[in-house]
Amino acid sequence: MKKTIITFMTVLCGLLLSAQNVADVNSKLLKELWSAKWITHPDIAGNETGVYLFKKVLSFETLPKDYVINISADNRYVLYINGKVVTRGPARSDLNRWQFETINIAPYLKDGKNHIAAKVWNMAAFKPVAQMSLETGLIIQGNTEQEQKINTNKTWDIALDEAYSFYKINHLRRFYASGPGEKFIGDLHPWHWKTSDNEIAWKKVKEGNNGMPMNYYNITGKTDKRLLCPRSIPMLETKIQHFASVRRMEGVKNAKDLITGSKPVRIPANSTAVILLDQGHLTNAYPQLEYSKGANSRIKMTYAESLFIPKDGKPTFDKGNRNEVEGKVMWGNYDIIEVDGGDDRLFEPLWWRSFRYVELEITTGKEPLVLGGFNSEFTGYPFELKSTFESEDSRLSDIFDVAWRTQRLCAGEIFFDCPYYEQLQYTGDTRIQGLNTAYASADMRLWKDAIQDYYDSRLPFGLTQSRYPSSTQQIIAPFSLVWITMVNDYMMHCEDDQFIEKMVPAILDILNWYDARVADNGMLGKLESWLFVDWVDEWKTGYPPSTKEKEYSAVIGMQYVYTIHKAMEIFDAYGMFGLKKKWAQKAEATQKSILEHCWDEDKQLLADTPEKSAFSQHANVLAILSNAFNGTQEKDLMQRVFNNKDMAQTSFYFDFYKIAALKKVGLGDMYISTLDTLSDLIDKGLTTFPEKADPTRSDCHAWSASPLYYYLALVCGIEPAAPGFNSVRIEPHLGDLEWVKGAMPHRFGEIKVNLKKTKDKRIIGSVFLPEGLTGTYIQNGKQIVLKSGENQIN
Repeated sequence: MKKTIITFMTVLCGLLLSAQNVADVNSKLLKELWSAKWITHPDIAGNETGVYLFKKVLSFETLPKDYVINISADNRYVLYINGKVVTRGPARSDLNRWQFETINIAPYLKDGKNHIAAKVWNMAAFKPVAQMSLETGLIIQGNTEQEQKINTNKTWDIALDEAYSFYKINHLRRFYASGPGEKFIGDLHPWHWKTSDNEIAWKKVKEGNNGMPMNYYNITGKTDKRLLCPRSIPMLETKIQHFASVRRMEGVKNAKDLITGSKPVRIPANSTAVILLDQGHLTNAYPQLEYSKGANSRIKMTYAESLFIPKDGKPTFDKGNRNEVEGKVMWGNYDIIEVDGGDDRLFEPLWWRSFRYVELEITTGKEPLVLGGFNSEFTGYPFELKSTFESEDSRLSDIFDVAWRTQRLCAGEIFFDCPYYEQLQYTGDTRIQGLNTAYASADMRLWKDAIQDYYDSRLPFGLTQSRYPSSTQQIIAPFSLVWITMVNDYMMHCEDDQFIEKMVPAILDILNWYDARVADNGMLGKLESWLFVDWVDEWKTGYPPSTKEKEYSAVIGMQYVYTIHKAMEIFDAYGMFGLKKKWAQKAEATQKSILEHCWDEDKQLLADTPEKSAFSQHANVLAILSNAFNGTQEKDLMQRVFNNKDMAQTSFYFDFYKIAALKKVGLGDMYISTLDTLSDLIDKGLTTFPEKADPTRSDCHAWSASPLYYYLALVCGIEPAAPGFNSVRIEPHLGDLEWVKGAMPHRFGEIKVNLKKTKDKRIIGSVFLPEGLTGTYIQNGKQIVLKSGENQIN
């Protein structure tokens, strides 16, 4: 193997300009009624689709050094000042925590007249499932007395932009929740509205309620239906990026000039052209197409993670090698532009698209169409990669790079399960994403925000919703258990006691919901909701096997016991010893019953149900993680489970738990051997890790990106030994590797390991801990006390 050094850099480092001008909100606006009002169009009900243009002109004789505003909208907005994009928002949340951005707009102002413009849209029934909404509106509140002139009220003007319409993406034959396609009719758009009022008939806005912060109540305790809360995460990162290549072209000869910008690309009159562009890797971005002339031309822009292999002229779900395009067809979501014939036009969809491939299908009218250039603006949560890892195995570099891109593309204003099909924040995915980002970046803000989101999603009977924010409710009861384990993870890695303790009542509500469903035999009885555990071919819709009466699942039962143990650690950390004792007894009783009814003595395996007709890695992995066996028993069981291909296998998602079980029983050195599957995916052209093995719906699913975590937590062996990561436990598992060097961020500084094997397979080297951090190094059952600074391992 050649020596490979993985340099963990922030690949995409551009920042949205407004991110540099984020300011602090005036504390009075967090507890007092705003003087600014929600404003909207006077002729709408507020629940219909539409794109609305808001405008106000402010004049300054002397430019202020600072001019801070607080802004939000429903559904979404883009703020422009003097024609320049300042910011986009608001960050996604729900009506009881409707977020607003606080921005210093002074750098965008000029002497004299300033055009303050906002584009606001409501996709109504077409909106992404993750988008919640009350009604169309914009609100801007000056931060102090100095900025009151900008407040939204009757002094603002508004117009309906009739150029936009929306349509559902319903042809993909897969669950799709990311939002609609857009149709843009250039003849209907007022192209200069941001800086001129000459081409548009403005109306005065209709005023609604004053802005109301979360902590405000009127004299009778009434609140608004939409409560304002400061943005809890940083502004998103953006960067202009260019396509890597043109893979196909028909009806045009110089399509490559479209991505180089070297010269315009002319599409002749009365013709058709098709151009297939390849970004080179999957990305999330706002496509930006420049064009002129070509009146009555039509451009269809289709986006896809991969092309598809057709059968009988129609696409199948077989994608093959993602780098290959020959013999394949485009199949994806799309936008449509109807060209007006003007000069220097730019189309950018209202919402970003996820793609590797983009296909332009162009039909011209009586006038040639001139394409000036085509690129895109990447967008995503501004994670900065602060971890490093080195080894002699070149595969590890590729795997980590792909895992990092997967994680990045599944993080925006919320964590996503996948950026292309859903853009929804699911608990099962988020647990892994939280650990990934903790180890890779030490940026805990999006993780904390996700935990709060699920806390806010709780329903009266005690369970969290499976995904949130979400405009439609969905309950996956096992995902409520995952949320509890996520709170435990956060507790171990972050010092945030007040926040974690606030979660305890919700933890108890979930555990009590399950406890109420424990049957007379001690196992879990019938459970309501979608009982998804994992995408397993033998399981229908992710349900693990149960009896004919839909009872007694050993898989979910052991997950319940595993979760109780995680909750007990939280109770113990905060001195809730009575709760710890109570739930320890309940966990023991349920675990004992599962073993009595489901253990198969002949197969020496835990069955999925008392009928003992189905077996899975999942049930046995969760039993091991639930401390159901002693050391020798669980190690032997794990070896049987790992090598047994006849039982239901874990997918990329549940591999996270299988690896945790390997580590628990002392088989962590086997981890490196499990990476062949991910390496094979890269050989098949994937630039992110998918939802499941082919045929897969999504090519990008962050629950498959756990190498970001396990490289450092398992191979390098770096884990918190106490809540808040106030001490560290290091137990490396190099597997077949001869040496590793790794570093990860900690709030005190950087933890570093530099380890290698001797000829007799001992591990020697050094461990560096930042000032204020101590811990323990473990190898072959021996412990070495680690102090702050350099520690030699001999």
